[in-house]
Amino acid sequence: MSISIASVGQAAWVVGVVGWYIIRYPFERRAKRVRVVSDRRSRTDAVGLASALFGLAIFPAFYIATGIPRAADYPASAWAVAVGIVLYAAALWVFHRSHKELGRNWSITLEIRQQHELVSGGPYAFIRHPMYTSFLLMGLGQAFLLSNWLVGLVGLAGFAALFFLRVDKEERMMEEIFGPQYRAYMERTKRIIPYLY
Repeated sequence: MSISIASVGQAAWVVGVVGWYIIRYPFERRAKRVRVVSDRRSRTDAVGLASALFGLAIFPAFYIATGIPRAADYPASAWAVAVGIVLYAAALWVFHRSHKELGRNWSITLEIRQQHELVSGGPYAFIRHPMYTSFLLMGLGQAFLLSNWLVGLVGLAGFAALFFLRVDKEERMMEEIFGPQYRAYMERTKRIIPYLY
């Protein structure tokens, strides 16, 4: 029995999501042990996180498990799956490097932790929000791995909701905490795409 190209893309997506969780889990555990000194969570923050979770995890997992919505399927191709694997691998690399650089400063929500520091090494030397870059790459990878127009668009929409609902607030928070140091950092870096945006 031969394995279809679509099945390879779906399996690669599942491996990618498992990899994402394996990367995040130890940082999530460590973050719980560091005291939060400023919590800026809001309803829009929760909506952004829920949108990303739905678009990049729940809806594609539902599609893989059920095949719904079949009407949006298109023929899978080997080149698209290969591109999707490269994009998802890049996403996981950026995701891991971002967590590693942030260390004890990392938080899933808009929080400032005790002895919070401005991180500007690794991917942060080029972009201010590499974690969002990783989500963008995941969304693009998902669009290539899963041969369904709707699943691809929902992944990118989930990323966009998270990014546009949170990034301005995140930057204002960092500017309040770090002042001129953060403004200077903003001047020499881009948001999520090195040298472009």
